[in-house]
Amino acid sequence: MRKTQPLFVFALVGYLLTLMPALAQGKPAVATMPVSEIHPGMKGYALTVFQGANPEPMDIEVLGVLNNAIGPKQDMILIRLKGSKPEYTGVVAGMSGSPVYIDGKLVGALAYRIGEFSKEPIAGVTPIAQMMEIDELDRSAPPADASNTPPAAQVLEKTSGPGLPSTSLANLASMMTPIDTPLVFNGFSEDAVRRFQSQFASAGIVPVMGIGSASHQPQPEPLEPGSAVSAVLVEGDLNIAATCTVTYVDADHLLACGHPLLKFGQVDIPMTKANVVATLPSPLNAFKIINTTEQVGSFVQDRSSGILGRFSKEPDMIPVTLTVHGISKPRNFHYSVLNNARLTPVAVMATAYSVLQGLNEYGEDVTYRFQGRIDVNGYPEVKMQDMFSPTDSGTPTAASVALSLGERFGRIYDNPYAKPDIKSVQLDLDLVPERRWARLEGARTDVTEARPGDDIVVEAALRPYRGERIVRKIPVRIPTSAPKGTLRILVSDGDTIDRMRRMAPTSRRLDLASTISMLNNERSNYKLYVSLLEANPEAMVEDKIMPSVPLSIMNVMDGMRGTQDMVVLGESAVNEASTPLDFVVSGAQIITVNVR
Repeated sequence: MRKTQPLFVFALVGYLLTLMPALAQGKPAVATMPVSEIHPGMKGYALTVFQGANPEPMDIEVLGVLNNAIGPKQDMILIRLKGSKPEYTGVVAGMSGSPVYIDGKLVGALAYRIGEFSKEPIAGVTPIAQMMEIDELDRSAPPADASNTPPAAQVLEKTSGPGLPSTSLANLASMMTPIDTPLVFNGFSEDAVRRFQSQFASAGIVPVMGIGSASHQPQPEPLEPGSAVSAVLVEGDLNIAATCTVTYVDADHLLACGHPLLKFGQVDIPMTKANVVATLPSPLNAFKIINTTEQVGSFVQDRSSGILGRFSKEPDMIPVTLTVHGISKPRNFHYSVLNNARLTPVAVMATAYSVLQGLNEYGEDVTYRFQGRIDVNGYPEVKMQDMFSPTDSGTPTAASVALSLGERFGRIYDNPYAKPDIKSVQLDLDLVPERRWARLEGARTDVTEARPGDDIVVEAALRPYRGERIVRKIPVRIPTSAPKGTLRILVSDGDTIDRMRRMAPTSRRLDLASTISMLNNERSNYKLYVSLLEANPEAMVEDKIMPSVPLSIMNVMDGMRGTQDMVVLGESAVNEASTPLDFVVSGAQIITVNVR
C-alpha cells in the first residue's frame, strides 16, 4: 500500500493539472461533442436518479438534429431512451437536465418530451454548448478572440446539423414541450394552491403534480452529473421546491435542467441536494417523489437553456415569523421566501393563508386582530395594523389577511428606482372566535350651521353582525380657513379615504421611500373616520399632500401637473378625526353643514 500511494497521488495531481487550464478559462472540464458531429443512429447513454441519490445509466439512440427548434440558432437533438426503466416510466418530470453522452463526450441535457399520454420514451436534448453560454453570461466575460476556439454561439452559427431523417420526425418535434420540473408545495393546503393559482401562474410558476418534503439532513453522496438537485423557493415550516437533474458540475458551479425553471434571468435561489424516494410512472404525468436535503449554494442564473448554481454563493432569503395568539397556546411559524419582485408577494400570500387555514381553531366566523412589520434595509420599517373578519362578500378571513399582505409587498416591489432589500417580516395575529364587523348605517351632526373654528359633533350609527346597534360621537373642529357655504363631511371606513387617493389618475410610480411613507400613513380598518372636505383643490406630489392649494401656487406648479408628477383632486381633506372600534368597519356616508 505504501508503494502504490505515491503513484496514486502523482496520477491525481497530474489529472488535476490537466484540468487547470480549462477551469481557468471557464471551459468545461469534460470533453464535449458539438452538434455538427451528431447524426442519426448514434448510440450513447444518459444519467439520472430513479431512486436514492446515485445516478443510473439509460441507453439512448439519436433520431436526428432539429435546427432552430428551441429558438433562433438553438438546436435540439432528438433521442429515444432505451432500457427497462425508461421504457416503463417514460420521460419523467424531474428528469430534465440528465446528461447525455456519446463516445464518452458530453452532448447535452435531456430537456424536452412529447406532450402527455405518450408511451414513447422520446426526448429532446439541449446541446451542451448552449448551456455553457450561461456560465459565460454569469461571469460577464468579454467575447473570445475569433482567432482562438470560437465560443458556443459561434459554433452554432457556423455549423448545421445533419438534417431531419424524415418529415415525420419534424412533425414529432412540433409536439415537444419542456419536461416538467416537479414543483412540490409542502405544508400548503390544496385550497391555497388553487386560490392563488393565477398569481403563481403570473409569476411563472405552474404547480406540477409532485410529492416530497424537506429534511435539511446531510447527504453524503456528492453532486455529480445525473444527480438530483433542487431549487428552493420557500423553506422552513412550509416549502416550495423545484427539482431537476445536474448536467455538468465542477469545483465552482453546476448546470442543470436544460430549460428555464422560471425564466427570471439573474436569481438568488437556495440550491440543495435531493434524494429521490421513488419514480412514479403515469400515462398523464410520470414524476419523481423528492426529498430536498442539505444546502450546497445558490442558483444565480435562470436562462432559456438551463439554470446555473454556484457553490460559493450563500442565498439571500427573506425570513418570515408568523405568530398566532388567542388560542390554547401561541403558535409560531418560521419560514423564508425568495426575494423576488414577481414571486415574493404571492409566496407571502399563499404561506399566510395556508398557516391560518391549517389551525384547528380556524372557522368561518374567525376574526383576526393583526399587527406586523416589514424591515426594508435603509428605509423605515413598514408597519401594519388592521382587523380582518368575514364580510358579506364571502371572502374567508385567511384570504383577507393574505390579500392585504400581498398588496403591501406588491407595492413595495412596484417601483422602478430601487430593488427592495427586505431583511425580515414579522406577523402577529390575535384570533377572536367570532365574526366582528360593523356596517355604517347613518350619520348626522348636532348642528346644521356653524362658524369657522366651531367644534361640532358627528354622531354615527353602526350595525354589528348579529349585534346591537352602536352609536359613536366624534368631535371635530371646523377649520378657521373654511369658506362660507356648504361644507361636506365624509363619515367612512379608512379604506374609502385611502382608495380615493390611490385611484387618482397618474402614470408615475413612486420611489421606494415615498411608497413606504404612504403605506405607513394609510388608515386602519377598525376605525371610523370623519373627514371635512373643502371645495378647494388638493395637490398630491409623491407621498406629500397639500390641501387647499391657492390658485396662484397651482398656476406655478402647473408644469408638474402636466407631467403627472403632481395629481390634483377637486376637494381637500382639511381636517380629520377618528374613533377606534373593535370591529372591521365598512361603509361611507356624506353629510353637510352650512358654514356662515
